Amino acid sequence: MSWNRASSLAAFARLWGSLSFRLTAWYALAALTLVFLATASLYLVLTTELERSTDLFLADKLHVLRTMLRDRPNDWDALREEVELETAARRYEHFYIRLLDEHNRPVLTTPGMTDQLDLNQLARQTRDRPDRPIAMFGKRGQSFRVARATALVGTPPTQTDTIQIAIDLSEENGLLARFRIWFWGILIAALAVCPVAGFEIARRGTRPLAEMAATTRRITSNNLRERILTEGYPSELASLAATFNKMLDRLEDSFERISRFSGDIAHDLRTPVNNIRGEAEVALARARTIDEYRDVLESCLEEAVRLSELISNLLFLARTESPFTHLNRERVDVSALLGALQEYYEASAAEGGISLTTNVESPVVAELDRTLLQRAVGNLISNAVTHTPPGGSVVLASRVDNSTVCIEVNDTGVGIPPEALPRVFDRFFRVDTSRSQASGGTGLGLAIVQGIMLLHGGRVDIASRVGVGTRVTLRLPALNEGDNNVIPA
Repeated sequence: MSWNRASSLAAFARLWGSLSFRLTAWYALAALTLVFLATASLYLVLTTELERSTDLFLADKLHVLRTMLRDRPNDWDALREEVELETAARRYEHFYIRLLDEHNRPVLTTPGMTDQLDLNQLARQTRDRPDRPIAMFGKRGQSFRVARATALVGTPPTQTDTIQIAIDLSEENGLLARFRIWFWGILIAALAVCPVAGFEIARRGTRPLAEMAATTRRITSNNLRERILTEGYPSELASLAATFNKMLDRLEDSFERISRFSGDIAHDLRTPVNNIRGEAEVALARARTIDEYRDVLESCLEEAVRLSELISNLLFLARTESPFTHLNRERVDVSALLGALQEYYEASAAEGGISLTTNVESPVVAELDRTLLQRAVGNLISNAVTHTPPGGSVVLASRVDNSTVCIEVNDTGVGIPPEALPRVFDRFFRVDTSRSQASGGTGLGLAIVQGIMLLHGGRVDIASRVGVGTRVTLRLPALNEGDNNVIPA
């Protein structure tokens, strides 16, 4: 028994986990509740209106009899017709009237009233509630609505008579009984129809989700071009599909970058490894002098250094992309840092016939990671010196723009074509693909600069014109804690 109960609970849990089942259950419950409330409200309104109609009928009869007793007390034919004959003409709604004199002796009584009602009970129940209709059961168990009232006889009044009136509610009760049958019939029909209709509605409503799931199942690392068609979907699902498509666009772009990165890194690692292997094979092909072996070792060492630098740069890029990388922020005088970098690169710039200068508006001190910033600006200076012909110039500048530290490296070099600008921060990207690794670098310098800026919460902008020069701007925003990132010197 316990195993069957556990299995049933597990099956229900799986069933309840289905969105279609939940939608069906909630729709059926809402529809049944609405049908129940609607039919119950109609039943209450019908009951109230029938009772109100009966009370109005009793009040009208009492008013007619009072008027006749007051204005025509001696018109016995009219009174007899009202009391004894009119009710006999009614087929479906029988009412009974008894007229008592001031000594409680019957004067006129509707035929059959004594057979239907206990008149003594009627008198007792209506004694303390004159002119107010009440419910009462007859001798055969049928329902009646009864009332009692006094009437002045003559003008001026000579006596006070008592009027007792009762109306048979059998037809009304029959009508309500038939309505209750319809009521339960409608509820049972709704109980059968609503879940079926709810399931069909839920199935149609969740069909786009099934189509989206089928599409996502077809998406693999080799098939990232698959997209979800949003035409014909509801706005909420269309928005979800559009968001998912954008995510796939980003994934596809990331996979393409990884593929290019894998190909580039394989090529860039293969070149120095092949060089080392080739040098070693040539050296071992025959006996050589000590000087020749030294040349081979120096060449292998040079390639090993390049390989080490490449691996170091790749590890550094991985570090900049890690969310757990911690910045060693300290107070850095940006102006002094640019001056130190100018002195460091001034010799290599002068060797190439290039002027390297700094242009600082005023001393600026900021909370930065000194080592990382030195590496970023150093990469920009190295690129500028490499791509600037003799006689050109490289200018380092810093300024404060709306609590943002801006560092610029301007050169008068060969420039970058417009079609290449969007990709200059990609790994291993070289504007001139014909350059070798020795002359063109690894293609990781600007990628490292961008990674350092992202770590600081900033960004790097680049503008260039072929034959005119390039300007790279590093922008470092204020600290997230609300403190100003720029500290007066």
